[in-house]
Order: sequence, then structure tokens, then C-alpha cells
Amino acid sequence: MKPAVNIFWFRRDLRLSDNAGLYHALRSDRPVLPVFIFDRNILDGLENKEDARVEFIYETLQSLHKKLAGLHSSMEVFYGKPAEVFSSLAERYEVGTVFTNEDYEPYARERDEQIETLLKNRGTEFRYFKDQVIFSRQEVIKEDSTPYTVFTPYSKKWKAILNFPNTGYLHSYPVEKYVKNFYSQDPKPLPGLESMGFYASGRKFPSPAPDRELIRGYAGQRDFPFLDATSRLGIHLRFGTISIRQLVAEAVRLSPVFLNELIWRDFYQMILWHFPKVGKGHAFREAYEKIPWRNNETEFAAWCEGRTGYPLVDAGMRQLNETGFMHNRLRMVTASFLAKHLLIDWRWGEAYFAEKLLDFDLASNNGGWQWAAGTGCDAAPYFRIFNPSLQQKKFDPDGSYIKKWLPDFQDLSYPAPIVEHGFARDRAIRVYKDALKEL
Repeated sequence: MKPAVNIFWFRRDLRLSDNAGLYHALRSDRPVLPVFIFDRNILDGLENKEDARVEFIYETLQSLHKKLAGLHSSMEVFYGKPAEVFSSLAERYEVGTVFTNEDYEPYARERDEQIETLLKNRGTEFRYFKDQVIFSRQEVIKEDSTPYTVFTPYSKKWKAILNFPNTGYLHSYPVEKYVKNFYSQDPKPLPGLESMGFYASGRKFPSPAPDRELIRGYAGQRDFPFLDATSRLGIHLRFGTISIRQLVAEAVRLSPVFLNELIWRDFYQMILWHFPKVGKGHAFREAYEKIPWRNNETEFAAWCEGRTGYPLVDAGMRQLNETGFMHNRLRMVTASFLAKHLLIDWRWGEAYFAEKLLDFDLASNNGGWQWAAGTGCDAAPYFRIFNPSLQQKKFDPDGSYIKKWLPDFQDLSYPAPIVEHGFARDRAIRVYKDALKEL
């Protein structure tokens, strides 16, 4: 006779504490079997077999595995395709309900529809919960029930709903009260990284613990890349190793500016849900599909490698290539440079960041790139073009950041600027203007 269980499917919520879907699973009518799937539909498309994000997930699963062993349970970890994994689980267990948390990316939505159908055909319910955002889908919308596409009114409504008495949006889910309801079994072995075709990168990962003093001083220091003044929590938010509710609660208490950054994250997730085309390679503003990008591959390679002759741009790209992190100010400057100075399709840059960033998140990465290129909702207008030299004088005045990441910038071997700023600015404005004449 097959054991009767419910399943909790871990995805971008890799923690036991304050986990909405896990909380509801543990309060259900059957013991809960924790499951994680290294999804081959995603991993098989990764060319870099030392992808540090896979390593981060693996290290996190090892930690969760130990915690569950201490609770006389175990996570079952698979390397495969979700539909095949759930078909296999159904052969071994009598599964009543599969619990999980929502994911708003286009692939995730298609995957979940497929799994829901598969489970329904077997008489198994599929239930999902909001966990990675404070407000999702229809929770922050206009009076006419349409989604916001401009951040400022969205953020005002977001804050108004949060501050309304007794809403409970920041209340944590007390998973710890119900851990006795995990399915009891001996620890199951995890598949090795190498068995999945991946190898350790040796990257060091930031702590998931919020630095309260950093958050308190965030507003005054966040724009200076030479200061270690950003939270580095992006990777933890991406994979759910920290709770967004707990982090927002800290931000509400300590820093309105830091809170605003978290609201931007909700905003872009909401845009991705309502306008999934942006996650499939389309400009939010259709008229911007008419821009005749130059797409010079030699210049793109120079941008990728930090050889544009603009020190701030090059330092940012070299930091990204070496560490998998880039300061937010530099993300804007480098993205603007690629799309507007070089007139290279923003999607090329978006894909490069997606490959390199440890904290890559489709919604935020796409939103940021479309903002910089002028193609997105609430975007920088096409005639707003960052001057990298002025950005350097303003935000790295003594060259501390540049000296760290660009030790050769004063050498004779350092390249001359790939394009003159004034010329590039005029060219970009002309090309954009001509393409958008019909607006």
C-alpha cells in the first residue's frame, strides 16, 4: 500500500521559516513530503556548467536537508522534467494535494498549467500561494481594475493598502508550529552537482541576514559604487532564502528609500504577470520594435569584456564578469550605454545580464533593461542618455571604484573611447526619433 502524503514543491522559496505554501501544506490533512526539482527544461539551456546560481541552490538544499533530517524527515531532490517527476512520485505515493508558491514568469506559468492538468487527471489537487511578493496580480490595480503601468501611482496605492489597519500583509507564517507534520523518513541522498553536469564555481555568496545599519543609511550611500552600501540580498530574494515580508517590515521601520526598491520589485513582477510578452523578448511599447539597432558584434564584445574606453562602464562590466554582482547605479549606466551609445538591441544586454548576474530575476532584469532603453513601461525617455564621464565624476569622484576593478585604466594599453559621447547621444536621439515618428 502506497504511503498517503501531501507534497510541498520548493521552487523560489528555499527556506523553512515564514513560507506561505509550506505553512498551508503542514496544516493540511496528510504528512508533507518536501520535494525539489532541478528542472532540466531550465538547466539544459545553461551553457556555463560552473553557473554559481546552480551551486547556490545546491548549497541551500544541503542546508535544508540537514534541517529536515533533524526533524526526522527528508527532502526528495530530483534532476529531471517536472511532469516526469510528478508521474514518478504518483507511482510511489498516494498524493492528495501538491502545495507550492506562485511564480509569475511565462515558463513557470506554462509549467504549472501542465502540472495542474497532470495532477487533476490523477485526482490530485494543485494549490499555490503568494509568497515571493507582498502584492500580486490584482491586489494593486487602478479604480477601473486595469493594472498600473507607471511606478509612482502604483507605489502610492501599494503603501496605502499596506498601511490600512489590520490587513496583515506582513504577518509571518509560523511554520515552526507544525514541523511535526513533515513526512517521516530516513534522509534521501541528493544528486551530486557533477551528476547533473555542473561543477563548483568557488564563488562566495552574501549572507541572507539583513544589515540593519546598512538599510538605515541606504538613502545617503546607495549611489556610490565604491561603498559597500547595497544589501546584496538580491540572490536571496530570487531564490527565497529570506522572507520578503520580514525584509519589507525592516524597510518600513528603517528606510523609505530601501522600501521603494522592494516596491519596484513587486511592480515589475506585476507587469510580467499582466504583460507576459515582456518576458518573451518583446518591448512593452510596441512602437519601439521599429528601432533599427546597429548590433555591431565587435562593439558588443567590447562592452561585455569591459573594453569600451569609458572607465565607469568598463569597471562595472568587469565586476559583473568576475563576481556575478553589479551595483544598481552601474546597471543603469552600462545598460544605457549599450542601448543608446552603441545602439545595440537591449535584448542582447538583457540576455548577457541573465547569464552573469547571481541575482538574475526575469521581471526585474527585463524591467531595468526596458527602462534604460526607453522601451518599457514608465521608462526613461529616449532622449535621456547617461553621460558616463559625468556619472563617474558624480558617483566615483576619486576613482576608488574604477581603481579596484580597472587597474589598467591609466595604462597605454587601455582603449580610447569606443564612441564619442556627444556624437553617440545625437545619433541615438535621431535614430529613436525617426523610428517613433508615427507616435
